[in-house]
This record gives sequence, C-alpha cells and structure tokens, in this order.
Amino acid sequence: MKIANNILETIGNTPMVKLNAITKEMEATVLAKVEYFNPGSSVKDRMALKMVEDAEADGRLKPGGTIVEGTSGNTGMGLALAAIVKGYKLICVSTDKQSKEKFDILRAVGAEVIVCPTAVEPDDPRSYYSVSRRLAEETPNSWYVNQYDNLSNRIAHYETTGPEIWEQTDGKITHFVVGVGTGGTISGVAKYLKEKNPAIKVWGIDTYGSVFKKYHETGIFDENEIYPYITEE
Repeated sequence: MKIANNILETIGNTPMVKLNAITKEMEATVLAKVEYFNPGSSVKDRMALKMVEDAEADGRLKPGGTIVEGTSGNTGMGLALAAIVKGYKLICVSTDKQSKEKFDILRAVGAEVIVCPTAVEPDDPRSYYSVSRRLAEETPNSWYVNQYDNLSNRIAHYETTGPEIWEQTDGKITHFVVGVGTGGTISGVAKYLKEKNPAIKVWGIDTYGSVFKKYHETGIFDENEIYPYITEE
C-alpha cells in the first residue's frame, strides 16, 4: 500500500498540465505546474515545511515551541499544516490588504492572526515586519521564520520544485515563468534549471509596486518604487 503517514508527506510532486485554449495560436508547448494541489493550496507549502525541518534540525525550533512569521497568508497556511502535525503554536502577522477569508482560514486551522496596517514604512513599529520580530523576541521558546532572508526558502525549490520540472519536461524546458514574492521559488528553481542547462530563460513576474524589476536592472533597491495596493477583497 502507498499511504502517506501524515499530510506533510503529500507536499510536492504536483502535476504538470498542458495549457490548450489560451495557447492555441502559439507554436510553443506551454505547461502549468499545478501547485494548488499541495495540501495548503499553494507552492508555499514546500518552503514552509523545509524551513521548519531545518530549524528543528539545528535547534532553533524546539519541541512545544511557537512559530512566528509575517505572512500574506499562503506561507502561514503551510506553516499551520506543519504546526498541527508537529505540535507547535503558530502566530501569523499580516497586513490589512489581505482578505478576511484568508484570516478566517488561518484561525480555523489554529493560528493566532495579528493584522497590521499596510501603508507604513517597513521599520515602523506598526509594520508587520516589526511586529513579527517583536513578538518573536517577547514570546518564550519561539522561532522567527523570516521567510525573506531564510535560505531554506530557496533550498526547498532547488531540492524539489526544480528537479520535478526538469524531470516532468524530460529536460526540454526552454523558459521558466514564475511570480515573484519572496524570491525563493524563482531563485531556487532557476539555480537548479540553469545548472542543468544554462540556456534556459527565467522570467519573474510581479505586481505594480514591485522593487524587484529596478533592483534586477540597476542593482539599486529603491523604496520609492514601493506602492500600497489591495491584493484581495
């Protein structure tokens, strides 16, 4: 029998599906990696589990501890799954540009959710970055995930998503197109694919107000490029 011991073992190995209707006038074969087949419904399950496992391995996350993270929701769901299975508490700090439904789901799976204002500077004590760091410092036996600077984020995709894409396309992939959030998916997958074939093109897609485009082109991180926006209503 092929049985998963827990829900975490079902993360990854998502299907690759050919897009037909929207590509009918194109000569290229366009495939979609269906990451919402992960148990938490997003690609973030991969890195959430990897970050937790690595923190357990090096002692940053101890038995019965509390996980603290700033999240727009998807990473929080991945962390919630790991917390449920492994017996941790979870505090998710988010912004008011996310939907109430997303917060309701996180609370339903046991997370404590704290909502912070969006239109403040990152170093403002009210920002979700500042609040999540402060809570991690104030909460006994806690671990601050810090997905933006956590190398396990990128490694998760180097070890799983990249190899899956390469295998599922029989190594014939020529272009990789991906949304950019923390940068973990694009950097991890791109590193793996380009080690296999340096000619593969990688395209990162982000919303208006992203700082990645200018940084990629100029090497300058320009805070004036950041704009508040609503992602969900």
